[in-house]
Amino acid sequence: MPHVTCPTCSAPTPWQGNTHRPFCSLSCRLIDLGGWLDERYRVPAETPDEPPPPDDDDVS
Repeated sequence: MPHVTCPTCSAPTPWQGNTHRPFCSLSCRLIDLGGWLDERYRVPAETPDEPPPPDDDDVS
């Protein structure tokens, strides 16, 4: 049976039949979720040099 490494605690955990995969437990899953909610993780994005032009619908 294939195993994966838990991204939170690095414990080996089975892939098949694991309801918390890729995590080893609900605890590790919630620790990771907390990291996203605390903004410790970020998805890189390009910042535009200037704001986009207004839509036609935005004209007053």
